[in-house]
Amino acid sequence: MATPSDSAVKTLDALLEKAIELLASDLHFESGEDFFRIRYRIDGLLHLAATPTLQLRDAIVSRLKVLARMDIAEKRVPQDGRIQYPYKEQTIDLRVSSLPTLHGEKLVVRILNFSRERPGLASLGYEPDDRAKLIQAIGRPHGLILMTGPTGSGKTLSLYSCLELLNRMEVNISTVEDPSEIHLPGANQVNINDRAGLTFAVALRALLRQDPDVIMVGEIRDLETAEIAIQAAQTGHLVLSTLHTNDATGTLARLRHMGVAAFNVAASVCLISAQRLVRRLCEQCKRPMDAAQVSLLFNSLSTQDRQALPPHALAQASPCQAVGCPSCDKGYKGRIGLYQIMPISESMQTLIILDRDSQTLSAQAVQEGVRTLRQAGWLKVLQGITSIEEVTALTHHG
Repeated sequence: MATPSDSAVKTLDALLEKAIELLASDLHFESGEDFFRIRYRIDGLLHLAATPTLQLRDAIVSRLKVLARMDIAEKRVPQDGRIQYPYKEQTIDLRVSSLPTLHGEKLVVRILNFSRERPGLASLGYEPDDRAKLIQAIGRPHGLILMTGPTGSGKTLSLYSCLELLNRMEVNISTVEDPSEIHLPGANQVNINDRAGLTFAVALRALLRQDPDVIMVGEIRDLETAEIAIQAAQTGHLVLSTLHTNDATGTLARLRHMGVAAFNVAASVCLISAQRLVRRLCEQCKRPMDAAQVSLLFNSLSTQDRQALPPHALAQASPCQAVGCPSCDKGYKGRIGLYQIMPISESMQTLIILDRDSQTLSAQAVQEGVRTLRQAGWLKVLQGITSIEEVTALTHHG
């Protein structure tokens, strides 16, 4: 007769394998007063995966915590752990986080990107003109390149796609992350360890003594890390990092609010890329919009939007709408990035040194032909890649 422990092992394995097959990014193990459920996050949305009996709850939670080398007796404080999960002759990295809630612990398992090949910038969704600006920036010998956006917007994958282009025998690449999510052969990757005192700032200082050419900092969280990254960018190193901000010009304001001197921001930052992930329309069932709908879309575009979009995109527009079929989720399958690429021009540097506000910086960006995230979204709508609903839900006006 199968014990709860045996059933928990089988149930957990089945859930993890199914999540990997469905390309889920996270699994949520949640307890309520009278239920236990598991949900998958697929293409940014949560879907119910299973509702095991309450008798199995403790065994499944304990099994997960044992695999992640977490303290199974400690249920009062949050914990973090990692699992090297074997799957079809591969090893998949899982990051586990526990949180005490009113009705028991909630666990979230993040499935880290295990693909050995990083997608190219084009397949991530960068438009040809934006791609050229980004490649030009990462080709510079020194400077700071920042990828910005909310959690889960694909910043790390964008960073690694850039590092892949720079990863050559003659280049010393070092990364410091919390934790390292993607394996890059040939790079020196460091995981921070706050408990042991290995913070971003400490690791970054150590990396600077390791004769680096390119440094990737997982996230700039505080003034100390920001200042070391900026110092590195000013002393002959190419530095790539991320910040949690809404758009490119907001990133400049964020650095100033953190306490970085305006002159240092202007002298070090060479390009900012803000991004969002939107769901792709399913190739199997998407339906072209009719003439009336296309006309309505064009009429809803502001004069500024029309000027920001390439003439050929407007002339060759083929917008589509979601339908839904057995091979997709209500008309959507997979995701693609929207990007606002803002190189720091001499005019922009002058405004930064003069400590101008975000509105002035945004007006300058528009003048220099930098598309907003909403405009980048309209471009994807006109190409029939995503829907109007996705773009309006995930981007702001302006």
